[in-house]
Parts: sequence; structure tokens; C-alpha cells
Amino acid sequence: MAERGRETLRHGPMKPFGLTNPHRPEHKPYAVVQLRQDNRLGTLFNIVGFQTKLKHAEQVRTFRTIPGLAKAEFARLGGLHRNTFINSPKLLNGTLRMRADPRLRFAGQITGCEGYVESAAMGLLAGRFAAAERLGTDPMPPPPTTAHGALLAHITGGHIETIDAGPRSFQPMNVNFGLFPPLARTPTKGVDGSRLRGSAKAEAKKRALCARALHDLGNWLSGRLPIAAE
Repeated sequence: MAERGRETLRHGPMKPFGLTNPHRPEHKPYAVVQLRQDNRLGTLFNIVGFQTKLKHAEQVRTFRTIPGLAKAEFARLGGLHRNTFINSPKLLNGTLRMRADPRLRFAGQITGCEGYVESAAMGLLAGRFAAAERLGTDPMPPPPTTAHGALLAHITGGHIETIDAGPRSFQPMNVNFGLFPPLARTPTKGVDGSRLRGSAKAEAKKRALCARALHDLGNWLSGRLPIAAE
């Protein structure tokens, strides 16, 4: 990630968005380092998202430049983990069954999703699909306008066709707004009637995507066909 530029890390593992200082709310952090408590006594913490190729001595030198960690003792230094996943768009159908052997159904990270919540969501869908078939009903995938459906659509059809290069290689993905189908109408005005611009327009679009997703998810859970609300 660092090889992609100096700003890359603060938009990834060091992303500060959504964090505020209650004592100085007007000051927004440039980047953050998350520490997750890893034992009951509170004497061991994990630096979140810091898999690295750096040599151990260089890790110690670099991490001790972080405010508050100058005298830290490192129980274990970082390394890269391997994310093993299958080529789901070719191997799985829309209900996570293996095309070549429908007896098998895949779920979780191995299907090509990133993150604990996303992996659990794919496990939930696989369970619902299996239960529906066991009860003699057709599994109904969630609409692609929902977070579950958008991620499922990426996993089961995620190789993007490009004009000159053909199918792009399938890569794991966290759920994000870029996976959602576009809105039929993008908000252009605020509640006060003023014209939306810049970040305000982007936030309004995200709120509209979320409202549509919740509406369609409710219809899906109740068995009704989704009718987009925008």
C-alpha cells in the first residue's frame, strides 16, 4: 500500500474518518493508529492493519516514532498474512453453490470478501439459501441495492469487462458504495431547498443509497419484491 503513495495508508488502515476529539471537536485527526486490546489484563494491544514486509529492526524504529509508543515493548512484530480465496465468479452461482458440484456451497472470506462483517454476511446468506432449499422453496438472493446483495453480486459476477483487456481478474472486496447500482435520481437539493455541492452532495447521495437499501432489505426479508425508495 505504501508503494502507491504517501497518502495511501491514511485512507486505509490509518483512516481517521468518523473519529472526533470531544475536547477539541473542531480538530480533525490527519491519520490514526488503532490499538485493540488483546488480553483481559489490558497489557497487550494489537496495532490494527499493520501487516508489513519491513524487517524487524525497522519496524521497531518506525513504530516508536508514533506518539505514545516511544517506549513500547513489542511482544510480536508484524508480517503479511495470506488471503486465500477462490475465483467465485467462475466457480459459484448466485446462491454460492459450486457450479461443477452443486452439493457444495461456499461461505465467508474464501468466497472473495474482505472483513469480519462481510464474511459473516456471506455465511448468513449461505445458511439462508441452504435452509430455503431444505424447506423446498427457491432461495431468493437479496437485491443488489442492499449491502448483502451488492457484495453477493460482486462475488458471483465480479469480473469486470473492460473494453480492451477482456475480463479483469477477480479480487476480494469490502462492501462499499461503489458496488451499489446507481440511483435513479441523485439528490441535488437539501431539505432547505438549497443546491447541494461538493461533500454535501456526496453525503446526500450516500444517505439516499442507504435509505433505498434499508427499504429494499425490508421488502426482501418480508418476501415482497423490492421497490426502490429514493
